[in-house]
Amino acid sequence: MARLAFPRGRGARRRVAALAALTVVAAGLGTMPGAVAADAPAPIATNGVWGIDFAGGVLNTVEVAPSGPQFAFARQVSPGGATVGAPTSMGYVDTLATGAHAKRVPCDAGSCVLLRATGNGHMGRFFVNNGRETAQIWLTGNSYHSSDEPAVTGGQFVDATGRYFVYNAASTGKQYIDDVGVRRSDVRMTRSITAASVWGSGLWTASSTTGAVTAIDLEQKKVVQTVATGAPCVIKELQTVSRWIYWNCGPSGAAGVYDRTAKKSVTVPSGPALVGDGYLVRHDRTAGKLLLTDFHTGKAAPPREIADLPAGGTADQRRLTWAVDKFGGDIAYVGPDKSIRIVESGVPAQPLAKIESDLNDGYIDLKNSGGGQNWESTWQLNAPATWTFVVKDIRGRAIRTLSGGPGAEVGVNWDGRTDKGGYPTNGVHTWTLTARAAKGGGTYTTSGKISVSGGVQGHHDQGGYDFGELVTLNSAGALTLHYTEGKGKFDWKRSGSGWPKGTVAVPFGDMGSDRCSEMLVRMPNGELRRYAGKCGAPYTPNSSHTSLGTGWNAYNVLTAPGDLTGDGRTDLLARKASTGDIYLFANDGHGKLKAGVKIRSAWTAYTKIVGAGDLNGDGYGDVLARHKDGTLYRYDGTATGKLKERVKVFSAWGASYNTIVGVGDITGDGKADLVERDSSGNLYRNNGNGKGSFGSRTKIATGWQGYKGIF
Repeated sequence: MARLAFPRGRGARRRVAALAALTVVAAGLGTMPGAVAADAPAPIATNGVWGIDFAGGVLNTVEVAPSGPQFAFARQVSPGGATVGAPTSMGYVDTLATGAHAKRVPCDAGSCVLLRATGNGHMGRFFVNNGRETAQIWLTGNSYHSSDEPAVTGGQFVDATGRYFVYNAASTGKQYIDDVGVRRSDVRMTRSITAASVWGSGLWTASSTTGAVTAIDLEQKKVVQTVATGAPCVIKELQTVSRWIYWNCGPSGAAGVYDRTAKKSVTVPSGPALVGDGYLVRHDRTAGKLLLTDFHTGKAAPPREIADLPAGGTADQRRLTWAVDKFGGDIAYVGPDKSIRIVESGVPAQPLAKIESDLNDGYIDLKNSGGGQNWESTWQLNAPATWTFVVKDIRGRAIRTLSGGPGAEVGVNWDGRTDKGGYPTNGVHTWTLTARAAKGGGTYTTSGKISVSGGVQGHHDQGGYDFGELVTLNSAGALTLHYTEGKGKFDWKRSGSGWPKGTVAVPFGDMGSDRCSEMLVRMPNGELRRYAGKCGAPYTPNSSHTSLGTGWNAYNVLTAPGDLTGDGRTDLLARKASTGDIYLFANDGHGKLKAGVKIRSAWTAYTKIVGAGDLNGDGYGDVLARHKDGTLYRYDGTATGKLKERVKVFSAWGASYNTIVGVGDITGDGKADLVERDSSGNLYRNNGNGKGSFGSRTKIATGWQGYKGIF
């Protein structure tokens, strides 16, 4: 009856089983008796409830589907129950033809399934097959984690928060701790049964010392804290919620709450209880009431009635007829009329905060078809929230915005595309996550970096990481790519040999769809070749190439300014030697150049014409031109294939320079820089300021006079 499905994310290490055939049984859930429209208030009418839990604003129940069998369901509930979403399936719980079934316990409704809501939309329960029980964490209506949990008997969940869960097994006398994460190493632990609770990645456990509890960091698998709660016994039960550690000495023994912030215990009433954020609820069966004790001030207030709930026939009705949302939430209970009611606690919750997170690696490879093309990460919060996730490029421009919620878990899945569906530039991007509490208005913000590769290459970028590479040709015929680590100089190089004297190289952009920048090379005979991009590897004359025609010796300048036509592709500018006219050869995106179009006339007074990339941050390529009187001008590009009128950048500049290259970003700040060589062989860098100009020069190398060409 089961097949295998894959868990989300890169590096998945476990299988997730899925019940494909049973999913369709629950078709038509929208017409289920008592289904509540998204804008309908509580109470929630049902045809009966055979198990209930509540976490992170998600109400889980076991009910009868329209088709007859019992299913587990999930409903999204807003604070106070003002709106309740329609039920969605969280899997079949009735008996299969083989006799296998969800584990059941006696309850007033007959027999119930003990559910364990995790706060991130998942749900735990035990499954029985041939008398053996297996813990399952249901992720969706047809997939669950359980494949490497042991088969036991007498299984019982102890606690669950987010992706971590704890359960006991009577048959082995062991306690099992595990997680549903996919990026970290296994946290599986097996130990003797003791009182335990999990909050985030912290496992709190009672020690054999009176009143003592210890915290184990499940990621490090070591004890990180020991707390003396003041309990007068070896603790029998623990519940941890935010700063609070609830303890008791048995069903009718002493009970209290230790405040980890104030470092003191508060005495609370004994009896089966569930703890919320700053309060606990217990069922007074004698009075037929649910009672709430508020302890958030550091002192237990007198219990107050919050609901009528008959005694029933079961001594402990937690998660059978009532439940508490410990994630800053409310209380849910099933009344005699089979309706579920939501009751607000009236207790102020802690500020919105992260409990724990499971972040993907700090990079995304958009060309790796084997995986890693999406950046997936989760943050478990202490209360439901709506969230916004914004990715910005190195220039600070927002390129992708994702949003979601409400829920106590933030799940981000960035596919590496921009809001317009394109690819981002390579390099380091920043992200910011902002979550806003669904109740109370609190905010949680965090940020980080994602290094993108396999995206769009930057200006003069031959290496695939947005930094510009400098290209040289020496007298021995070696065409060398000089690479930078983004610290303003050139750190290493790779060469291809066999190039004839008079070769002119033009580091270009992608002329196809593989997101590798091409190299244009004019051979001494005037043929212009397009060498297929190698994303970092050097070129030889025999590397894969296509002829773009002959007669290119008619031009005494060939340079790539960036995009001048608004299509996102690098274009070519050429100056005709006989007239000084400037021609634009647009990139057609299919490996060719479009026919030349004259865009300027008689640029004969300029000694240097340099395609410089986007100097002013408008997204279009710009051109620098040095006049013979020493004035350096900038011509801003447009999306129309034209250049705006010139703007003076410097006066009396560059008299000693025999080479000027618009090299792109070599300092790692996302701004296009300039590199020059003087007649003595010194190499200089001028940092671009992103506003169309440059800072003062910095010498970055010497001895470069031996290069016959610098491109």
